[in-house]
Formats: sequence, structure tokens, C-alpha cells
Amino acid sequence: MTTIAATTLEAVAGIKDGSTVLIGGFGMAGMPVALVDALIEQGASDLTVVSNNAGNGDTGLAALLAAGRVRKMICSFPRQSDSYVFDGLYRAGTLELEVVPQGNLAERMRAAGAGIGAFFCPTGVGTPLAEGKEARTIDGRDYVLEMPLHGDVALIGAHAGDPMGNLVYRKTARNFGPVMATAAATTIAQVTHIVATGDLDPESVVTPGIYVDRIVQVRTEATR
Repeated sequence: MTTIAATTLEAVAGIKDGSTVLIGGFGMAGMPVALVDALIEQGASDLTVVSNNAGNGDTGLAALLAAGRVRKMICSFPRQSDSYVFDGLYRAGTLELEVVPQGNLAERMRAAGAGIGAFFCPTGVGTPLAEGKEARTIDGRDYVLEMPLHGDVALIGAHAGDPMGNLVYRKTARNFGPVMATAAATTIAQVTHIVATGDLDPESVVTPGIYVDRIVQVRTEATR
């Protein structure tokens, strides 16, 4: 059975310094803001954070960065009009950055969840992103070797979950949550609704409970 946490702070208990934390969301869509706020309060530091972008404004992931808890960002879109927290930290040299093309980012996490050792991908060939990576020509096309991307913890946002940990998402909030759930040793989900076991249509379940360790109900809809 998945653990149903009474509070968000209880949900993130035990996350250690130096952990690699996968944080769902496409911008603020699907961002588990309440879990990120709890992680700030919990105090874990020296984190490597994997997310699509590097925070928006001064909430959610941006607040975690501003609190000085993140050592390295792995993301696709570090700079946006409102990514001033990341921008300031990166320019000051206090935050490391690894840029990964968006499709590669998702596939690297999917590969981690699927137990795939590595895969060849054409994205990034001939660019600085390919430097230091094994290259191979297959059927006349050039590829570079990409490694799976595992997380110690995944923080994701979903619309509803049940006591077994099964999750359904709302519209675009589905984004990175499903692959992150499979790629982490511990998956923690923030949900708007917890329903009784059997109330979710099995055909609608996106993330099976086998991948979810803890869920916590947060009344505010944190997904879009």
C-alpha cells in the first residue's frame, strides 16, 4: 500500500542532502508547489534538481533555488522571461547547469524507469551538447549516446489518487510526471483528490500505484 501522508512535510520527510530530485511540471503546469515548499521547510540541501525548466517567478522551484538548496540544475529551458532567480544564481557562479534537449530529458528518464542501459539519439549531434559523448553512425545517420537519468526522489503533481497510489492527471499537468514516477527510487505525489480504491477507472489510470510511494492531498489545484 502507498503511504498517505497527513501533511506535505510528512510526505517529504527523509529526503537527504545531495539527493537527485525530479520535479514535475511544464512551467507551473503540473508543478507540485506544495511539495516543493515542504522540501524548503524540510531543509535538504546540495540537491541536483531535474525539471523541464529552472523555475518561474519566485514560487515553486524558483523558491527552492532562492533558498540556496540546489547545487545543480538539469533542465531543457533554464532561461525564460521570469527565470530571474536562476539567472542571478547562474551568473554568480553558485549554480551548475546541464542543458538537455526536452525530448532527450523525457527519454532519459523513461529509459531509467524501463531499465534501459543507454540509447543512441540524433538530437544534439554537431552541437556542444554532444561533446564528450560516444558517437555512432547508424544507417547513414549520426547519433550520440545518452545515459538514463535516475532520481533518488520524484515530486510530482496529479489530479487524483487512491490509497493504492494509482494516479490520474488533469490535461497538460500530465507532462513529465509519469516518466519521473518510474525513474525515481521514491515517488511522492501531491494530489487534489484522494478517492476510494476502485473509484478510479482503470482505463484512465496513467501512473500505476506500483510506482508511487507516498501521496498527500493538497486542496488547492496545483495543476493546469
